[in-house]
Amino acid sequence: MLRINDEAPNFTAESSQGTINFHEWIGSGWAILFSHPKDFTPVCTTELGYMAGLQPEFAKRNCKIIGLSVDPVSSHARWAQDIAETQGHAVNYPMIGDPELKIAKLYDMLPADAGNTSEGRTAATNATVRTVFVVGPDKKIKLMLSYPMSTGRNFDEVLRVLDSLQLTAKHQVSTPVNWKPGEDVIISGSVSNEEARKKYPGGWKEPKLYIRIIPQPK
Repeated sequence: MLRINDEAPNFTAESSQGTINFHEWIGSGWAILFSHPKDFTPVCTTELGYMAGLQPEFAKRNCKIIGLSVDPVSSHARWAQDIAETQGHAVNYPMIGDPELKIAKLYDMLPADAGNTSEGRTAATNATVRTVFVVGPDKKIKLMLSYPMSTGRNFDEVLRVLDSLQLTAKHQVSTPVNWKPGEDVIISGSVSNEEARKKYPGGWKEPKLYIRIIPQPK
């Protein structure tokens, strides 16, 4: 079973933008891999279109986007036309084909005995192939979110989490509940008061000894 801080399994696969080696494609930046149980499904159509519109925001954060569906790449090309027509945004990131279900199994989204072809399978039989993975420059999984088929994913939240991940990777802080960029953050528990005084000479708010609140570092 994959967990946060595990290395994201590497793979080579065909995509709508050619053959991709996942780790090489990520390079030195961040990446989001989000999966779909089948092409031409209504909720996923809205998701892919929204991500296409949001792609410039992820690019500003040095984060690439890549989608995956268990159907072949040839099917993705036809689906992309529907997405652009109905959602107002053309898919401008690669879409991986996984017709042998190899990547879905590699990422624990389908059991090992699920077979080796997408043919004859329905969206319902692939219902667990609806996960968002955020992968860091170190190729480790930083976030996993799994959604039911009936609920569209909140990619604004994924963007917010990416902001938090990048901030906390650079500074020894954590972000509190419902945090948004620019709001106060919390000094990490691994930082002693002595270290914190050197790093934050202006001090901090301390409603409890274990809660040290400071403005977001620049």
